[in-house]
Amino acid sequence: MMLTGLLCGALLGFVMQRGRFCLTGGFRDMYLTKDNRMFYALLIAITIQSIGVYALIQAGLIEFSAGTFHWVATIIGSFVFGIGIIFAGGCATGTWYRAGEGLIGSWIALFGYMAMSATMKTGALAPINDGIRKYEAPVNSIPETFGLSVWLFIAILAIITVFFVIRQLRKPKVAIPTMKAKRSGLNHLLFEKRWHPFFTATLVGLIALLAWPLSEATGRMSGLGVTTPSANLLQYLVTGNSDKFVNWGVFLVLGILVGSFIAAKGSREFRFRSLDAKTAVSSFIGGILMGFGASLAGGCSIGNGLVETAMMTWQGWVSLTFMILGTWTASYFVFVRPRAKTKANQSAALRTSTT
Repeated sequence: MMLTGLLCGALLGFVMQRGRFCLTGGFRDMYLTKDNRMFYALLIAITIQSIGVYALIQAGLIEFSAGTFHWVATIIGSFVFGIGIIFAGGCATGTWYRAGEGLIGSWIALFGYMAMSATMKTGALAPINDGIRKYEAPVNSIPETFGLSVWLFIAILAIITVFFVIRQLRKPKVAIPTMKAKRSGLNHLLFEKRWHPFFTATLVGLIALLAWPLSEATGRMSGLGVTTPSANLLQYLVTGNSDKFVNWGVFLVLGILVGSFIAAKGSREFRFRSLDAKTAVSSFIGGILMGFGASLAGGCSIGNGLVETAMMTWQGWVSLTFMILGTWTASYFVFVRPRAKTKANQSAALRTSTT
């Protein structure tokens, strides 16, 4: 049954690679270019998963417990994670699927992410992780906090999502050049045709929904998750303890790598891409920050930003908010401020040359 994790991960990796489903770029573009399409796409995936999962819960097919809300750890960890994904050039899941494309920088970021996640969860930094996470609120479920049905919140989310999607689709379309089709039919759709973010998000939401019953069938009572499985994979490679560290989630992250590789090869996008020393250092630092932040917050852009939000928890929506704020903060120092400084220097040089 654990091999279903490999299948689910392969589907996710394939879809995210072909659809360029990058939340790092999406959060960054919200700030830099005021382009909210990827955020709206994320809302689609969250809404689909939320409706489906709570239907399964109501039918008695799966179980879910929101637990407590580690609010201090969620705020700090998510903000740090948001900073880290800018330096790494991709979020946790994005780093896995871009590694499958042959991007060396993603492999470097992935190593830093896995190493720090393992260190935070069971290594030398575990006491710090546990110490910060001890500050908690007793109720994590938003509906339970207000004493209302979860379906009311799902309905509100669905209405908001439909509103923004329709408004986005009504905007004038910009022609985007695509490669000349060399195939037709299914092959063209899978490997050549540019996928719309909303179509990709629909598939991601369905895969996230599928993950719940497949995972719970193996005794892992949760949906998609990347941080803990990534840490477990490294710990298994170091210790060889498969009973403790190998589960459905480990097969999931390996599947993301496999699915992305298949998609990249099929679309002729796979190639090993070298990088300079500065980018390598930035990728590694980003991976370290991602591992620290995601472990502290109890999830990454998928675990918190996609899954916990769909489950209508404070952890999910607070995490998503501070994740975006962290991304915007890093974007200012990495993109905005250097450009402004360069422009100012150019203007000063121009004034000097004309006097």
